[in-house]
Amino acid sequence: MYKLSLNLVEDVYKLTKNFPASENFGLTSQHRRVAISLPLIIVEGSSGGST
Repeated sequence: MYKLSLNLVEDVYKLTKNFPASENFGLTSQHRRVAISLPLIIVEGSSGGST
């Protein structure tokens, strides 16, 4: 699952690269922050002993 989430981060960065410059602090930033948070949440969950 972690590896899939890293692939998602890469895909989101590739897609948002083509967003208009006017969206750098709007949609682009939001999409990237959400994508990055997924692998972090997975790591946090796995360190707590849950499956």
